[in-house]
Amino acid sequence: MKAKMTFVFLLIFSIVALGCKQKEEKVEIVEVEEVKVDLINDEFPEAEKEIMETWEAIVQSLKDGDLDTLISFHAYSSKFTEFKDSALRNGSEENEQYERNTFGAVTEIVKFDANDMHIAVYGDVANVTMHTDFHLKFGEKLVVVNDQMTILFVKTDKGWKIVSEHHSPLKMEES
Repeated sequence: MKAKMTFVFLLIFSIVALGCKQKEEKVEIVEVEEVKVDLINDEFPEAEKEIMETWEAIVQSLKDGDLDTLISFHAYSSKFTEFKDSALRNGSEENEQYERNTFGAVTEIVKFDANDMHIAVYGDVANVTMHTDFHLKFGEKLVVVNDQMTILFVKTDKGWKIVSEHHSPLKMEES
């Protein structure tokens, strides 16, 4: 009886081992080819669309006079940089104060065009350039802002955020 049990046990063990070996042989090795991303030349249309939607939301927050929403599009940190009015570099605190004071005083947005806008996406970083044609009223005073503007966005888990702004006067052609 003991010999029969040993024989049955060895038979079952052999069948299981053989079955496992057959399964191992059936496993197919698939090579995964690594896809190289060319951050300089590849296009990122989905990210470009997200950036455009972010820009439109920024403009809408200005039109609505919603300064908290406007500020929420910035990723303020010690890395934040802003250049404007040929002045020295500003950081986060100065930018937020300027935007709250300036856009908080706007009584009407007559025109807010971003001409020749170009969105260049480099993975999780996007550089947006444009020529501004902003006509803003402060009470009865109309201020026209014609600048070259660069906005640097970084993609975060909360969406695309501004980490740098650069404003330079746009030299208008004389007619």
